[in-house]
Amino acid sequence: MGGPMSVNDDLPWIPEAENLIRDAVVQEVPLLGHCLGGQLISKALGGIVSRNPVKEIGWGEVRVADNDIARSWFGDTKNFQAFHWHGETFTLPQGATHLLSSAYCANQAYAIGKNLALQCHVEMTAEMIAAWCAAGADEMAASNASPAVQPVDEMQRQIGGKLPRLYSVATQLYGQWAKGLIP
Repeated sequence: MGGPMSVNDDLPWIPEAENLIRDAVVQEVPLLGHCLGGQLISKALGGIVSRNPVKEIGWGEVRVADNDIARSWFGDTKNFQAFHWHGETFTLPQGATHLLSSAYCANQAYAIGKNLALQCHVEMTAEMIAAWCAAGADEMAASNASPAVQPVDEMQRQIGGKLPRLYSVATQLYGQWAKGLIP
């Protein structure tokens, strides 16, 4: 899942997590990474995690890539409003297929076989958004010059209109990912 740290921070658990990810890939255990998790998968598999051109915090459109693998993950969905909270992004590791992009972040999701890595957040609830806004108030204030950072009241005003569609996308994605759990 996500977190305020960077995968490039000198934290003792990061190399351990990367080893676990590589082992899971070798053993064909399906991985699912959101934000920091997607970045960890990318780094563990040879990708690079670096600063995104701008911070993305709040609701923003993501576009589904025009390829067969993206369609297998997203069905008929062409675009949707995802929730974002990141200042870094990943490159696609070797063998990955690009799935999603946004106006401010080229790599919002990719797949490698049964593994799904997301930069954006499809797992959100109204309670999570409220908690993140409260905990991240200082970060948002420091980043309010970014064209991709929304004010808290705007994020929360849009919850009722955006969460039902986001739940639908999440259900599609998680259903597809769960198919990889069955041998």
